[in-house]
Amino acid sequence: MTAAFVLGINMAIAAIFAIAFGVVAATNRGASGARWLAAGYGMGIVDIVLEFLLTQQVDPTPVGVGIFLVFLLAQTFCLIGVAHHYRVAPPWRPMAAIWCLTILAVPLLFSMPYGSSLRLALYQLPYFAMQALFAFVLWRSRRRQALDLLLFALQIVAALLYLAKPAIATLVGRADAPQGYMDTTYAAISQSGSMVTLIAIALVLLLVMMRDTAAEMAARSETDVLSGLFNRRGFDTRAEAALARARRLGEPAVLIAADLDHFKAINDSFGHAAGDGVIAAFARLLCERMPPDAIVGRLGGEEFVVFLPGANLAEGRAGAEAARVAFAGATPAETGIAQRVTASFGVAQLMPDDSLFDLARRADAALYRAKAGGRNRVGTTLAELSPAPPAQAEAG
Repeated sequence: MTAAFVLGINMAIAAIFAIAFGVVAATNRGASGARWLAAGYGMGIVDIVLEFLLTQQVDPTPVGVGIFLVFLLAQTFCLIGVAHHYRVAPPWRPMAAIWCLTILAVPLLFSMPYGSSLRLALYQLPYFAMQALFAFVLWRSRRRQALDLLLFALQIVAALLYLAKPAIATLVGRADAPQGYMDTTYAAISQSGSMVTLIAIALVLLLVMMRDTAAEMAARSETDVLSGLFNRRGFDTRAEAALARARRLGEPAVLIAADLDHFKAINDSFGHAAGDGVIAAFARLLCERMPPDAIVGRLGGEEFVVFLPGANLAEGRAGAEAARVAFAGATPAETGIAQRVTASFGVAQLMPDDSLFDLARRADAALYRAKAGGRNRVGTTLAELSPAPPAQAEAG
């Protein structure tokens, strides 16, 4: 298999992945990383075109410099794309340092004998450094799922491949001039290695994007847009799992039901936009006042619910009371309306045989009593405990 044939395959692969990432970017406006990756693979096509042009040049230096810098630019675009997708700040300073040192080294590098080992090593060094930054970005993201770890490993392999290329060239032989590069065994090996890593990294990146897009879609389907809390579906899914865990471990748990007082009057007096602002303000307050492991949801309208794993009835009541007091004392700047707004709460403790429905029903009953008692209150309920078994007589 000649190097020219492998380069042709690489060009086709780069084009396919440039289109694939471009489609991802076009169909998902939030996928800014995909746009950079499409640009990176597009620059890879330009680099391969220059490789073919190199064989026809009388003076190979201008095209050689172009190949050298265009491929580094392709790596840079891809690195920025990966950083954006993983929500990590691109390593601008290290990238800038690599570019500055590379440009400064160009006159020295291209004045060296073409086949010298030093030139080969210096030629691959910027690529190794840029590829190593890929691994740094992935590790810095702290994402450790299987695909993320596989991508990290592939980036390490790709970086090491650049370090190995000078040794490979020494072992299998290299051309005496740039125009003869295509005819060497080293070129075939080098381009084949690049093709394998190109395909593997791009495929894993596409799988990562598909996985993350699916996760984002699932999160949107379980999130209330106005409040940013879980909707009924999202809350039920997570609360059921937390309840099952509490029952399995024998731990306590509490459910808090909450309802904004006289909410219809707020909408009638200030408009639905103002009412939406009050709902958003109450949602923020619940998240701030509840423990980090609390599962907070908006069931619809002005109805909210909080599942507190590991909490007993007294702790649940204390948390609801703190939220009630804070909301009743919220300023107009916080609620968005020039009127005091309050909320009522109902708290129920998990019993051994409770389902989530049973627990929610008792919390709603406690909330109803708080409403009936004058609103801006916290009601509690605890189911009747089973009678204790009779004590056995002590052995005489």
